[in-house]
Amino acid sequence: MYKYLLFSLLALIVTGNLFSQTLEGKIVDKRGIAIPDAYIIAASGDAHTHSNELGVFQHNDFKPGDTLRISFIGFAAKNVVLTPEDFNRPMTIMMEEAPVNLEQVVISNQSSALNQLSRVDLQTNPVNSSQEVLRKVPGLFIAQHAGGGKAEQIFLRGFDIDHGTDIAISVDGMPVNMVSHAHGQGYADLHFLIPETIERVDFGKGPYYADRGNFNTAGYVEFQTKDKLEQSSASVEYGQFNTIRTVGLFDLLPSSQQQHAYLAGEYSLTDGPFESSQHFNRLNLMGKYTVSLPANGKFSILASHFTSKWDASGQVPQRAVDAGLISRFGAIDDAEGGLTSRTNIALNHTKGITSNSFLKSRAYFSKYDFELYSNFTFFLNDPENGDQIRQLEDRKLFGLESVYVLQSRAAGFDLDLQAGAGIRYDRVDNNELSHTANRKTLLESIALGDVNESNLYGFVNAELEFGDLLINPGLRLDYFKFDYVDQLATTYATLSESKARVSPKLNLLYSPNHFWQFFLKTGMGFHSNDTRVVVARSGEDILPAALGADLGAVWKPTPRLWFNTALWYLYLQQEFVYVGDEGVVEPSGETRRMGLDLGVRFQISDWLFFDSDLNYTIARALGEPEGANYIPLAPDLTAAGGLSYRSSNGFSGGLRYRYIKDRPANEDGSITAKGYLVTDLNANYTLKNTTFSVIVDNLFDTEWNEAQFATESRLQGESDPVEELHYTPGTPFFLKGKVTFRF
Repeated sequence: MYKYLLFSLLALIVTGNLFSQTLEGKIVDKRGIAIPDAYIIAASGDAHTHSNELGVFQHNDFKPGDTLRISFIGFAAKNVVLTPEDFNRPMTIMMEEAPVNLEQVVISNQSSALNQLSRVDLQTNPVNSSQEVLRKVPGLFIAQHAGGGKAEQIFLRGFDIDHGTDIAISVDGMPVNMVSHAHGQGYADLHFLIPETIERVDFGKGPYYADRGNFNTAGYVEFQTKDKLEQSSASVEYGQFNTIRTVGLFDLLPSSQQQHAYLAGEYSLTDGPFESSQHFNRLNLMGKYTVSLPANGKFSILASHFTSKWDASGQVPQRAVDAGLISRFGAIDDAEGGLTSRTNIALNHTKGITSNSFLKSRAYFSKYDFELYSNFTFFLNDPENGDQIRQLEDRKLFGLESVYVLQSRAAGFDLDLQAGAGIRYDRVDNNELSHTANRKTLLESIALGDVNESNLYGFVNAELEFGDLLINPGLRLDYFKFDYVDQLATTYATLSESKARVSPKLNLLYSPNHFWQFFLKTGMGFHSNDTRVVVARSGEDILPAALGADLGAVWKPTPRLWFNTALWYLYLQQEFVYVGDEGVVEPSGETRRMGLDLGVRFQISDWLFFDSDLNYTIARALGEPEGANYIPLAPDLTAAGGLSYRSSNGFSGGLRYRYIKDRPANEDGSITAKGYLVTDLNANYTLKNTTFSVIVDNLFDTEWNEAQFATESRLQGESDPVEELHYTPGTPFFLKGKVTFRF
């Protein structure tokens, strides 16, 4: 029976190929750089396809005399009339750049429809700080609460993700999340990324993507850096609170078509709005080289290094502000802060195998050093010296991955197949938690050990297109090995556990025309537990599963108007909450989240663009009584958007808002994390090769809390501890000026 089915399938493929003409081509820009995901459609019918990540496309339903229309965001649409000669050799189609507008976005049954919005958003609202880059994901909010050098706290789809427990973040395929980190599981410090080097942002919400593994529960974010600069540039930015930021991007091979190389550097200084200066400084350096190889191959190498140092005022207790002991921008312990650095090397190689298949491989290495001083509880545990803690680690991160990609068409359906395998290895030496005083005196070693964590994985992802319907099944297998050596133990011993997880996915997308896309996404994902907790609990709940589903639609009723919506559900087998003063991750049971995402994009005119995203979530802990089952800090209503303009006479700018509603800060809602509405403004004028900018954060000087926690603490002189809201005040009115020169 199985042999007969296999023979029939092969016969259909062969027969389909015998009676078809194959058109092969490549979509490139004027510099010869491949354009992935360009949409190609025959003007006279429904035959269509898209270019792969190498810019290459192949199709059997086109014929001589057809007019092909090629479109992609940031480029003028192009019409090409096919001749018989085009079917005898691969053709190259060069696209001309054009101002980004919503008309360039095409709805089809491609799974990347929503990601096209991120390209529009990135062009219409460029980011100017590393803190802003994550906000390009609709519905994602961040909070900084340790002087600017600590990784941001992340909120998405009803999650307080802490610093990266339930979102997978990567840059050029290199993971940013760090497992079993000194400050918490999944710690994602993105400050090594220079915003001006970002080419595009790829994101997905939910655990529906077979090529995404650990931490991909609420979603993933992939940043892709530029292969080549448009031109070299240098900028300087100066603002309140002794803020200075300089950025330089230098094209090293401006006239080469096959090889591209550039260097980028960033240096930032600020004292911040706090009464105790942050003394923040960060240096970023990055270089990237890319070369085109025969058979549509490509090789790139990225090297970067960043280092930062800062002081912080920490989170202030509400009662101290109410009593007049300190101001909102004061501190109970202003000796917090830290220093950190990360060095990265990432290699990416793509090799063509046949006209419709290729192999892409990557390898990466990171060296990460981290030292953080915090005091969450002040004098709760040590009334004499205070509760300051030090978290420290020395990490080396290695990884390899290879993915085989096949694109084929036969017997009336298109097949895109990906099959990959890889390994990630984290070696963390001297993972430390200590009780200290004044960042100098070691009072007690609470935890000290070495972590070795390995993740081997493989996945298969297929996209089968039957006319207007796309069926996308996927399967992922992960194996983890956790080793921990406790340096404080009296005898040497390696504590070890291992676990495997199978994660199936199935997505359906239906596009009856170029106005609608309907989708149903389902899948299972996971986040791994901290190695120290895994071995302490003898392997219990190592890889808790996440099960999710999205049902939604994309609608583009006119060329300049776009709506997207999704109803979603996500169940987690186990939550993990980081306990900062103990340096452990504690399980807190099953959770359920469900919600509604709404988005609109409106190209009001060629020069004016409007966007807005609204996200509503119900997040609850299961197995807890009603009224005591809130998930602390889980946002239930958020919104963000604004107006952007870009005129032909050199003026551009934008007015942006972000809103988050009041939400419970603890399980019974007796403590409330306060919501806020903050508005930012930027205005730019370009004269020849120079752009002058004015940037205002918090235009209306709103008093808002950026990071908030329900914390039990004791102030000096208090006899009893108090649990209440502790917060880091959000930035007040903040004016900056910037000059950028391109050459």
